[in-house]
Amino acid sequence: MALDTKKLGFNTKALHAGTPPDPTTGARQFPIHQSTAFVFNDAQHGADMFALRSMDFSYSRMTNPTVDALQKRLAELEGGVGCVAVASGIAAHLVALLPLMQPGMEFVASSRIYGGTVNQFTNTFRERFGWNVKWVDITNPEEVKAAINEKTRCIFMESISNPSGVVADIEAIAKIADSAGIPLVVDNTIASPALCRPFEHGAHIITHSTTKYLSGHGTAMGGAVIDSGKFDWKKHADKYPSLAAPNASYDNIVFADQFGEMAYTVYGIVVGLRDVGPCQSPLNAFLTLSGIETLSLRMERHSENALKVAEFLKAHPCVEWVSYSGLPDSQFFPLVKKYMKNGYASSVFTFAIKGGISEGKAFAEKLKLFSFLANIGDTRSLVIHPASTTHSQVPPERRAQIGIGENVVRLSIGLEDIEDIIADIDQALKAATNQKAAA
Repeated sequence: MALDTKKLGFNTKALHAGTPPDPTTGARQFPIHQSTAFVFNDAQHGADMFALRSMDFSYSRMTNPTVDALQKRLAELEGGVGCVAVASGIAAHLVALLPLMQPGMEFVASSRIYGGTVNQFTNTFRERFGWNVKWVDITNPEEVKAAINEKTRCIFMESISNPSGVVADIEAIAKIADSAGIPLVVDNTIASPALCRPFEHGAHIITHSTTKYLSGHGTAMGGAVIDSGKFDWKKHADKYPSLAAPNASYDNIVFADQFGEMAYTVYGIVVGLRDVGPCQSPLNAFLTLSGIETLSLRMERHSENALKVAEFLKAHPCVEWVSYSGLPDSQFFPLVKKYMKNGYASSVFTFAIKGGISEGKAFAEKLKLFSFLANIGDTRSLVIHPASTTHSQVPPERRAQIGIGENVVRLSIGLEDIEDIIADIDQALKAATNQKAAA
């Protein structure tokens, strides 16, 4: 008898959702379906798939069994109705906004987000697609509300911001989105569904870089777009013609009519993946499925280690300040308690070393246990100097506004023994600031 994972707990879903035993071979681990295409039953079957009368597997740019298994698992873990797995987190932003935006339209976005996303929104989306972004302080709901006008098509934010760890009031922003008749899109990469489930607080769409905590081992690139199924596209048909008006490339079907609550997801697959093409590979989907099996356990350890590191840094004489929302004196701690499981705040945060850009770079270089690279969410501890790397394309005045000064360092705390992590940080701080180690 098939297992209905929708009725089971989070950790059970992380192990079983979307991946039943193989019915032909009995293999318990879900297979890697490394095939570009899949055979039609007959001519009618092929015609039905190309006309969207059937949604079987046809061509791996759009539909693949291993990728589909990942999509089902992520949809269940986030409490959504459907998911589109894509090639990267940046690709997820594109596929997420594609059904929502038209040239000349606007979207409101938090200014406290990943530097690569800032560049994508500011330059590529605005200059190449005509999607105009309005930056706001996401911690100020009144500022968010004031930025919305008749051209606004969505609000975008991160549940925990990268790199500064800002936590916004999802529920308050969701209410603003509802009042404006637009969806709230939340990038849940740093929290992951093990800590935060934005749909439970009013969000409509969730994005992920699955490369990070979901995969967890620094081996698989990927992204995902998950739909709650709760936004009424037909009610706001004038704003969202991609979903609520006839589509010329599919015999003038109306996605909202034909696919109901799955309209957004189906559009992402049969238009987004078909026409833009950022599909996820079966191998990366397989590796991410494997990583998700230990997600809850890893997020607990990541968060516990990060808190201890933040406490250590806060008391260190070589440190100016620490921005970690899991610290009880953080301005965002009440929101961490409200939105994050067990008050965990994940493991990505920033701190400022005493000095300037030379000390910030030197600290990253002097670390021995940490890897100096552009990634987060690995089992291993990672470090980067944002002003010279991830946020180097962000204007200096904007970096200053969002707390990314030249002496700021981003840490992604891993799963090593906490004593080893702290010892490495201590020696690197002292070496970078020319302090002698304590006797």
